Amino acid sequence: MDSRKETPADKRERFRQEELKNNPFGTFSDGVNRAEFGNFADLVGRMGWKGTGILILLLVIGYAVYKLLF
Repeated sequence: MDSRKETPADKRERFRQEELKNNPFGTFSDGVNRAEFGNFADLVGRMGWKGTGILILLLVIGYAVYKLLF
């Protein structure tokens, strides 16, 4: 695939695959932690900037409502 037409998600996946190929046991704990706790960078990368903004806005509104009620 031409690198100019490669999306950022494709580039991240390619880098991840290269790292796994070069050092499979070094990234094992990273994979376990990511599966157990999630990874905010992957979430934001999938949602894009608009989705991230909406998520932050919802969190702020939810926090404000929580503070008003409790």
